[in-house]
Amino acid sequence: MLTGVRTVFVGGDARQIEVIRKCAEMDASVMIAGFEKLQDSFQGVTREPLTPELLSDADALILPVVGCDDEGRVSALFSEGPLRLQEEHIAAMPGHGVIYTGMAKPYLRSLCDKYKIKLVEILERDDVAIYNSIPTAEGALMMAIQNTDFTIHGSTSMVLGMGRTGFTMARSLQGLGAKIRMGVRKSEHYARAEEMGWKPFLVRDLGSYVSDIDLLFNTIPTMIVTAQIISKMPREAVIIDLASAPGGCDFRYAEKRGIKAMLAPGLPGIVAPKTAGIIMANTLVELISEEIKIREDA
Repeated sequence: MLTGVRTVFVGGDARQIEVIRKCAEMDASVMIAGFEKLQDSFQGVTREPLTPELLSDADALILPVVGCDDEGRVSALFSEGPLRLQEEHIAAMPGHGVIYTGMAKPYLRSLCDKYKIKLVEILERDDVAIYNSIPTAEGALMMAIQNTDFTIHGSTSMVLGMGRTGFTMARSLQGLGAKIRMGVRKSEHYARAEEMGWKPFLVRDLGSYVSDIDLLFNTIPTMIVTAQIISKMPREAVIIDLASAPGGCDFRYAEKRGIKAMLAPGLPGIVAPKTAGIIMANTLVELISEEIKIREDA
């Protein structure tokens, strides 16, 4: 239970609704800012404007998965106007307060460092990232089906990056009967890909493996699908970039060459916000409970 824990939610999308609901069910004191257009009503949840006073006694500040940008703007799907997290808000938080977000930009990290506020990036956890890879892969498959005139079964599908998302993506494609080419950077990933029945290659040799592919799914958040690589791909191929913005693909050149290329970050919140929200909610409650126990034992 989170009885007596003051939690403040600032902005977010449909995923945040599940997190708010979970915290309220756990008997936390819940205040939300940037939800003016939200029709749902939660028992015991109060709506407040974002002010330093709101955060002055907050035990936990919960931001959206993408946190805020480097000017403090917070993504707020249900807000009537712009929402901005400023230095005065962070400065007002008590020393024991903790900020939770999916991933943090330098702006937020620097403010937390300056005011000695603990910052927790939930997507850095393996369990959350692995669970999130499931709706990500499902959403990517949906996009592939919608944007092609051939079946995934029998296609030559390339996945770049054998991290948590890349592994789930390749396994999902394999389950539909695709022939998988897996771009890896580590020898252990090469071995695992081969053991899974995929055709592994080192990403430094990417240009030698794209001439006959149908689909390319990138999970590497650096420029890897360059103009040079795209120039070697079939015009009918489709690129779906799952890396965080701005992705790892030269979208300008892809458009110029007539190759369909789409940046698709944040798919869990788009295709399965309820599931993604429950994943975040369960983890957040666990983290806050651990933080309370640490403070009680101190």
